[in-house]
Amino acid sequence: MVDTSMTGTSVERVKKSHELVTATIKAPRFSYAHLEVFSASADPGELDALQVRSYCTSALKQFLGTTGVGIPLDILKVEGKDCWLRVPRDDLAAFSAAITAWQGSFQDGIHSSLRIRGCSDWLGALVGRDGEDKLWTG
Repeated sequence: MVDTSMTGTSVERVKKSHELVTATIKAPRFSYAHLEVFSASADPGELDALQVRSYCTSALKQFLGTTGVGIPLDILKVEGKDCWLRVPRDDLAAFSAAITAWQGSFQDGIHSSLRIRGCSDWLGALVGRDGEDKLWTG
């Protein structure tokens, strides 16, 4: 592009930035789930990755049989009674249905089950939602 100003000389304009690559992710490969352990006990204790894997495997096996056990799960973080998982996007509906339908487990006379706090195709949509439920309950 050439700029002809009133001085009569031609000066090329310099672009301030350059766009190297533009990419749009329309269908991500993975989805994310935020789960919480729900227990009849006043103090459910600390959740660990082994318990999360055991609970999810039990729920998937009960709901979908061996097909459900074959769904790959990545446990991203376990903190207190919450955990965050990564599942293939195509299996999120089956996974959430299995967790919702699961009756839970009894250990030492205490009933424990999982509750889905949120699901999304983007992990950023699940992070920082700690006080969201208090908005409506006061």
